[in-house]
Amino acid sequence: MNATLLTGMNEHLKLEFKASHEYRAMSVWLAANDLPGFSKWMAQQSADELLHAQKFIDHMVERDQAVQLPAVAQPPASWESAEALCRHVLENEQAVTASINELYAMAEQAKDRPAIVLLQWFVNEQMEEEAAARAILGRIRLGGSGVGLLMIDQELATNSMPGMPAEPGAAGA
Repeated sequence: MNATLLTGMNEHLKLEFKASHEYRAMSVWLAANDLPGFSKWMAQQSADELLHAQKFIDHMVERDQAVQLPAVAQPPASWESAEALCRHVLENEQAVTASINELYAMAEQAKDRPAIVLLQWFVNEQMEEEAAARAILGRIRLGGSGVGLLMIDQELATNSMPGMPAEPGAAGA
């Protein structure tokens, strides 16, 4: 693996760990604000981001490359609203997508086929991540606060929100 791509992958780890840490903080805030469905969704997102980081780590280790685990800053402890929180999630996912796209371009330039294969999985994953964040944000904008927000919370609690990709292993997935 060339040095530029390796540096890029190690830099990308920062985004995955930061997102996981922030999503866990969001889960805590949502639970404290009586939105257990949203909290469940964010807890799963946090766990998914750790799995994403692990995929990069495993790839680098399998190729006998140096992994640099990043420090993780303390995340925010509160948000203005569920809508503001979901806007932040979408912005995080867009930043991760941009990083994946940069890494993919580096891998193509280096003709690093193992990295391209890894990164193709992430390209597809990020399309789903952004679609889910946009779907939830769109429903919040349509439903507003109050009862609408509670309905969205119930949908998230049962993984039945229209417009979101089905979870792996879910019925019909």
